[in-house]
Amino acid sequence: MSALTLDEAVRMLGAAVKAAEGMDVKVAIAVLDPRGDLIALHRMDGALWRSVPISQGKAAASAAWDAPSGDLRERWDQPVLRALSMMENGRLIPWPGAVPVRHGDELVGAVGVSGARPEQDEEIAKAGVAAI
Repeated sequence: MSALTLDEAVRMLGAAVKAAEGMDVKVAIAVLDPRGDLIALHRMDGALWRSVPISQGKAAASAAWDAPSGDLRERWDQPVLRALSMMENGRLIPWPGAVPVRHGDELVGAVGVSGARPEQDEEIAKAGVAAI
């Protein structure tokens, strides 16, 4: 089993920040492991405080289901998804802005972004993943 390294997380943060700057938006970017534990976090100057927990919640949802967080919106009323969210004290956020990170076929984490429009958040997260 491979693991997402701190070096990879930092590279993803750098690429995501560069993408956000290119869009002229201020965001928070969270890199989590497959269990949803934080590896690295970057809150850009001027990003709202609430973007931090939202970026983590999107990434946690993405990691939990190995899917982009926005893909979970339509399925969120299913009992299993609701139950896990309740077990996680509501920290899983099924809204666009996070994508899984893989080493080959293995899920090693997720990157979540918050602070811009949902489609921009997801584009920024994808830019981060593309850096590794």
